[in-house]
Amino acid sequence: MIKDNQVHLNRAHVIVDGLLVAGSYAMSYYLKFESVFADKKPGGRLPMPVYFSALYFLVPAYLLLYYMVQLYTSRRALRLWNEFVDIVQANVMGVIGFLVVLYIINQPNFSRSMIFIFFVVNVTLTTVAHWLLRKFLRYIRKKGYNIKHILLVGYSRAAEAYISRILENPQWGYVIAGVLDDYVPLDTKYHGIRVIGKIDQLTDYLEKNNYDEITITLPLDDYDRLEQLVAECEKSGVHTKFIPDYSSLFPSNPYTEDVQGIPVINIRYVPLTNSFNRIAKRFVDIIGSLFAIVLFSPIMISAAVAVKLSSEGPIIYRQERIGLNGKPFMMYKFRTMQVQTEAEEKKGWTTKGDPRITPVGGLLRKTSIDEMPQFFNIFIGQMSLVGPRPERPQFVEKFREQIPRYMVKHQVRPGLTGWAQINGYRGDTSIRKRIDYDIYYIENWSMSFDFRIMLGTIRHGFINKNAY
Repeated sequence: MIKDNQVHLNRAHVIVDGLLVAGSYAMSYYLKFESVFADKKPGGRLPMPVYFSALYFLVPAYLLLYYMVQLYTSRRALRLWNEFVDIVQANVMGVIGFLVVLYIINQPNFSRSMIFIFFVVNVTLTTVAHWLLRKFLRYIRKKGYNIKHILLVGYSRAAEAYISRILENPQWGYVIAGVLDDYVPLDTKYHGIRVIGKIDQLTDYLEKNNYDEITITLPLDDYDRLEQLVAECEKSGVHTKFIPDYSSLFPSNPYTEDVQGIPVINIRYVPLTNSFNRIAKRFVDIIGSLFAIVLFSPIMISAAVAVKLSSEGPIIYRQERIGLNGKPFMMYKFRTMQVQTEAEEKKGWTTKGDPRITPVGGLLRKTSIDEMPQFFNIFIGQMSLVGPRPERPQFVEKFREQIPRYMVKHQVRPGLTGWAQINGYRGDTSIRKRIDYDIYYIENWSMSFDFRIMLGTIRHGFINKNAY
């Protein structure tokens, strides 16, 4: 019954999204050509049937894009912000594809501004619709509908972490019936979830109860039973998941290779070692940095003038940083401090109320405008739009001895912004936490992850309380 409900829900979801694409397109046409804001000068405008004939291809294409970004997989454990990023990503690809098709068929009279209006309207309406769906699902789950009942098999660190996540997010609609384990005493509780029996009793529990999912969370030293348990769960027809208890050994998203039928798990996988990924990221960096240089040129010119007039010294400050493969490079910034000697520069990180900072420099730092010359570092290939922030040589030497895995960050190009920065680890904050976020980014890189971080930078990163 639950599976049938989920299928019906997904079908309704697809139908609603298709209607939203068509409705957004019609609204965009009205705003462009028929509303009080429209330019209604005669001539040069394609007939209405030509515009609306595009919907025959546009609606299925957008539904396919939504499917590609996994908008129709289970979204119980996904935040609305992440879903919004997926919607934006699909719409960006859709608009680019639309423009490419118009170029191929040589159709210069099709309104490009209407396509832009469609992008804005469709992203807005689809996001609102998905938000309303979340509200509706949360409401019916509070009423006891659309709930999934789970039985955990094995008590481990993975089981505790899973229980904590589910209890922290009741809107997901998961209810944990209990845990089966052979080593932890009966009635042992973790956040109210009890150990209700032994693993050997699994068959009895499956026969007497109507579980929606079985989640195997065996401890690492008990994996010899895994094959037997999976077979037993699959006999019952209940959906089975496995949460490995090796988070302390392997990365959060381990990469598995197939060596003639033998699965091999890499202790650390860096997606950007793949040539295609590296080329694609570099292409985005070149286009993005050129676009940013043009877009922000008025701001950069104004900042340069302000720096020159406010204090003596060069406009651009060059500082040695360590980049890809541990190679040094000169990173550019607008000068925000009084001119210093080399010894004074090595004093350490800038702290709140640092007397070396000029009044203009304080404003540039607070708004991140001082970082904008790094668009040129990105264009020439020394940096990337997204990646771990580069550090000075003396700190690299210090941290490589003090912090495990610190040097892993140099396996990719350093970035103007990064996963650590949009999560608040910027400036005088925990270097260990920053490295944890950097390692997570390196091991889980994807183009959509970069896109998500760039959107997060717009949302969180330009003005930061830790930017002194």
